[in-house]
Amino acid sequence: MKTMTCKQLGGACEKEFHANTFEEMAKLSKEHGTEMFQKGDEVHLVAMNEIQKMMQKPDAMQQWIESKRKEFEALPDD
Repeated sequence: MKTMTCKQLGGACEKEFHANTFEEMAKLSKEHGTEMFQKGDEVHLVAMNEIQKMMQKPDAMQQWIESKRKEFEALPDD
């Protein structure tokens, strides 16, 4: 199991997520993002806006995802 923060995953806070795979980590991050969006959390909305801008460029988004995957894989197990 590995740990990453919301901020490490492109978000805006230090909430920690714990997962065995990058896919699980991404799912936890997405669920947190959805919750923060529903609450109207301004700092998270700014971070989400930055990711949405990146999504306009599929190559950039794919490179970003791969960099996060590599960061996850390089982390030591908890």
